[in-house]
Amino acid sequence: MTNTTRNSMPSATLEPVTTTPTAPETYGRRWRRVPRELGFHAPTILVVSVAFIVLTTLFSTATSLIAIVVGIFVLTVTMWVARYFGEVELTRLDWVGMPPIARPRRQQPGPGFWSRFLTPLADPHAWVYFIHGTVVNFVVGIVTWSVVLTWVAGSLGGLTYWFWSAFLPQDDFSLSEVIVSFLTRGAVTVDGRAAESIMNLLFGFVFLVTLPYVTRGLARLHHVIARAMLGAWRSEDLAERVTNLSASREAAVSAEGHSLRRLERDIHDGPQQRLVRIQMDLAAAERKLATDPDAARALIAEARLRSQEALDELRALSRGFAPPILLDRGLVAALESLASRSALPVAVTSAIDEAVELPQEIERNAYFVASELVANAAKHSRATSVDVVVSMRRLPEPDEWWLDVTVTDDGRGGASSVAGHGLAGLDERLRGLGGTLELNSPAGGPTVVTGHLPVTY
Repeated sequence: MTNTTRNSMPSATLEPVTTTPTAPETYGRRWRRVPRELGFHAPTILVVSVAFIVLTTLFSTATSLIAIVVGIFVLTVTMWVARYFGEVELTRLDWVGMPPIARPRRQQPGPGFWSRFLTPLADPHAWVYFIHGTVVNFVVGIVTWSVVLTWVAGSLGGLTYWFWSAFLPQDDFSLSEVIVSFLTRGAVTVDGRAAESIMNLLFGFVFLVTLPYVTRGLARLHHVIARAMLGAWRSEDLAERVTNLSASREAAVSAEGHSLRRLERDIHDGPQQRLVRIQMDLAAAERKLATDPDAARALIAEARLRSQEALDELRALSRGFAPPILLDRGLVAALESLASRSALPVAVTSAIDEAVELPQEIERNAYFVASELVANAAKHSRATSVDVVVSMRRLPEPDEWWLDVTVTDDGRGGASSVAGHGLAGLDERLRGLGGTLELNSPAGGPTVVTGHLPVTY
C-alpha cells in the first residue's frame, strides 16, 4: 500500500464575508405565516390563565405556610413550576418562527440535599420567571389575545355581514344612513340595509388586510418581553466569555509548557547523547592519530556518521513544529510530506480550495495536530492505514470559519485522553487556541480524532 493524495471532496472556498442586504418581506410571505401565528395567539388566553392560577395558588400557599418548613418546600416547587411555564412560552415562540432566545444557565447546586433542593430560591432567573408568569405575561397575553380575537372577528363578521344580516330583526335606525346623511347634509339618501352591508364590508376588508401585521406585531411583543425576562442576561454572557478566555489561557500555558518539556526531553535523549558520543570519539581519534592512524580514521568515520544521525534527528524535531515546506508551500503540501515519511500508509484528502490562504499560525498548529495524531496511530493503534482529511466550514450564525483536521486509523480503538499524555496535550493546545478536540474511538476501532481550529485573521 502506498501513500496517496486525494482531492475528491467538494471544495470549500474561503471568501471575505460580505453582508447581503435582506430582501424586503413580501405581503404574501406575511400571509403564509398567519396560520401559525394564529395558532400561537389562539391558546394564549388558556396558557397565561393556567400559569397565573397555578403560580399564584402555589405562592399564596407557600407564604401562608412559611412559618413552618412546609412553606419553603412549596415555594421551591413554585420556582420550578415558574421555570416550566417560562420554557413553555419560549417553546411557543420558537414554534411561531421568532429568533431563538438563549436560555439562561441554571445555577449549580452545592453539595447536600438542602443545597440542591433550595437552589431555585437563590436563582434570580427563577424569580424573574415567576414575575413573568404571574404578572407580565398574564396582562400582555390577555391584551394580545383580545386584539387578535377582535381583528379576526372584525374580518369575518364584516366580510359576511351582507349574508347573515338578513336573518337579524329589522330596525328603523341605521348608523350608515345617519353617517351618509350627515356627510352630505341630507342631499343624499341611501337604503339602510345596503349601506350597512357596504360599511361592514369595508371595515371587514381593512381588518383582513391588516391582520398579518397585527398577528406578527403582537407575536414580536411577546418575543421582546420573553427575551428580556426569560433569556440569558448579557452579564452572564460576559462572565462566560471571561471564564472561557481564562480557561483558554491556562490551557495554552499548559500546552506550551508540555511542548517545551517534550522538546527538552527529546533533545536530551537524542541529539545531545549523540553529540556527547561524537565528542568522545573525536577525543579518542586525536589520541590515536599518531600511534594508530587506521583506528583514528575509523573513529573519525564513526563520528561523522553519528553527526549525520544527530543532524537528521534535529531536523525531524524541527519538522514537528514548523517544517520549511509548511512555510514555503502551505499546509496540504506539508501533510503530503508527512505522509511520505510515515511508517504507516497515509492518505491525505484536502477539501480546501487552492486559492485559500490560511494564517501561518493556523497552518502550523493544524500540522502539529495532524503529525501528533499520525504518530500516535503508528505507535499505539496497531493500524494498517491512516486517513488525514482537512476541510473548512463556516458557521453562519456567529459568522466564523473553522478548520477541521480529521485523522482516522483502522486500528484496535479504545483510545482515551489521559492527563500528561499525547491526546490530553493536544486538547490543551487546541483549547488554548479557542478550538476543541473530538475523539471517537470505540473498542475494535476505528479511531477518529478531529481537531477544530477557529480561523482568525
